[in-house]
Amino acid sequence: MGKRNFALAFMLALPLLLSSCTNPQAQTGNTGPADLVIGSKNFTENIILAHMMADLIEDRTGLTVRRTVNLGGSSVTWKALLNNDIQLYPEYTGTIVANYYLEETGTAEETLERTKTLLAQDNLEFLEPLGFNNSYALAVTPETAEQYNLRTFSDLAKVSAELELGAEFEFTDRPDTYPGLRDLYNMHFKRVKGMDQGIKYRLIAQNDLDVASAYTTDGQIKVINLVILEDDKGFFPPYHAGPVVRDDLLARYPEIRDALNELGGKISEEDMQELNARVDEGYREDIVARDFLIEIGLLQK
Repeated sequence: MGKRNFALAFMLALPLLLSSCTNPQAQTGNTGPADLVIGSKNFTENIILAHMMADLIEDRTGLTVRRTVNLGGSSVTWKALLNNDIQLYPEYTGTIVANYYLEETGTAEETLERTKTLLAQDNLEFLEPLGFNNSYALAVTPETAEQYNLRTFSDLAKVSAELELGAEFEFTDRPDTYPGLRDLYNMHFKRVKGMDQGIKYRLIAQNDLDVASAYTTDGQIKVINLVILEDDKGFFPPYHAGPVVRDDLLARYPEIRDALNELGGKISEEDMQELNARVDEGYREDIVARDFLIEIGLLQK
């Protein structure tokens, strides 16, 4: 799909973009009666995707969607879905298989099929993948990579006792993240610090942190010019993004499936990295989401 020029759309939307992304309306959307509730995790990309999903549902079906985004980490959104506090949200295949069901992953295709099979046990469905794989990664500055001759995770493991790792809180204890990574690579950092994503990137940019966990679609990777190290033993599974929806919602409103599947395959990793970077620059997630849907022809201006 390649890069797209968002400049015109953002200039036209500038009065709205100046609003903070913590604006209550941007975070919760409609607060009155709603036909369904969509949630999201507490990071930029997931919030953007939730807004895209909500926009498409409202445009194609006429249903009213309440947006309860920025709920929290994976366990919070997953529990909300199972409890029917929300009826759908954006999720990732590797997270579902490895973190929620504690099963083995495989290739992208194998992990997707395993995802669908496991979700069916809980009356859930994974719709068409959105087109990108947002895998975990470990990042360092070019200076750190040169100083320690780092290219792979195995290289990093050899010098990890001298370095500090900064990561989101859930990265420090999920079995498909640092604990498993530590065991496979014998990677034991001098210190592991849990922190918010924004703080992590600020610290590594200031050289106050040696290594940062990252998502391959993070906008800050390009902004800060970080080096992504190679997962040479293939620890991290595929994390293809897509909507997870309760079966009872689809039974009640089957048109939601068709609406969301229109987004299938429409977002590349490069696209998602650029969208995330826009929010890092101060633009609101809901506006970034809507402008992208307009740019690719799924919504009208």
